[in-house]
Amino acid sequence: MKACIDIGGTKVAVSLNSGAGLELVARRTEPTAKTGPHDALAKQVIRLVDEACAEAGVAPGQVQRAGVSSCGPFVLRGGLVELAAPNICGGLAGPERGLPNDWMTALLEAPLRERFGAVRVENDCVAALEAERNWGALQGVDHCAYVTWSTGIGMGLCTDGRVLRGKNGNAGHAGHMFVSDNDDALCGCGNVGDVEALIAGNAMERRFGAGAATLLRNAQAGDARAVATVDALCRIMGRALYNLIVVLDLQRISLGGSVFWNNRDYLLPKLQAEIAGKLPSLTAGCELVPAGLADRVGDYAALALLV
Repeated sequence: MKACIDIGGTKVAVSLNSGAGLELVARRTEPTAKTGPHDALAKQVIRLVDEACAEAGVAPGQVQRAGVSSCGPFVLRGGLVELAAPNICGGLAGPERGLPNDWMTALLEAPLRERFGAVRVENDCVAALEAERNWGALQGVDHCAYVTWSTGIGMGLCTDGRVLRGKNGNAGHAGHMFVSDNDDALCGCGNVGDVEALIAGNAMERRFGAGAATLLRNAQAGDARAVATVDALCRIMGRALYNLIVVLDLQRISLGGSVFWNNRDYLLPKLQAEIAGKLPSLTAGCELVPAGLADRVGDYAALALLV
C-alpha cells in the first residue's frame, strides 16, 4: 500500500493507492499545519495517513512507501528534505508576512522515513509535471513545463525528455524571479516584488483587498476596475511564461492550480495573448493548455512519484 501526499501552502491532502492502477482511496484533507514546533507538518501528514488507513480498513504498517509532492523550496539537511516554503515558514520574511510561526524550515523527510521507510519527496510542480507527462496533457512531449497559479506560483521543467531538478531539487521556482520594479509586495520568502508576491492567490487580498475568487468573479462580471487588475496580473504571468519559453525552447506548457483552473476559460486567452507574436522564432509552436488531469493534478502528482 502506498501513501500519496500532497502538501501545499493552503492544504495538505493524502490518499492511498493499492498499486492497482490509478485508483486513490480514503482521501483526507486539512488546512496545512502552521503552528507549534517545526515538526508539526510532518506529524499532521502521518496522522492523516493513519486516518486514511482506518477508513480503508488497512493496518498502518502496510503502508511502506510514500510519495510526497510538496511546495518548496527545499533545504537538504543530512541529505534529507526540509521545507523552506514561503507560505508555510513564517521565519523567512518575519512577522510582517503574518504567518503564525517563526520556522525557518519545517521538518519533513526524516520523520516520514522513520514512519514509512521508502519515501520520495519532490517539488509539487516537478511531481505534477511527471503526472501530466504520464497521464495528462504533456504525454509524448519532450520539451515542456507544468505551471501552477495557486496559493503560490511554481513550475516543473522538462527539456530533451529530462526533468530538471537542480542541486537541491529546487529547479522551477520561477515564482521568485523579478519581472517588474514593484517595491511594496512582500513575498513570504522575503523578496519584495517577485512574481509570487505580485500575483499569487494569497497576494491578491493583501494587494487589492479582495481574494482571488472575488476579484476574478468581479472581472468576469464586467467590473472595470477588476478587469484592469486581472489584466495587469495576466501581464505579469504572461511575462513569466514568455521567459520560460524563450529560455528553454518549449513545445507546451500545462497550466493548473486553483486560481487558474477555477477561471481557466477567462484567463487562458489573456495569457496566450501575452505571448502571441513576441519573438515568433522562439514562441511559435509553443502552446498553453489547461492541465489534462484537471483539478486532480495534485492527487496524481504524488502517485506519479511511485510508479
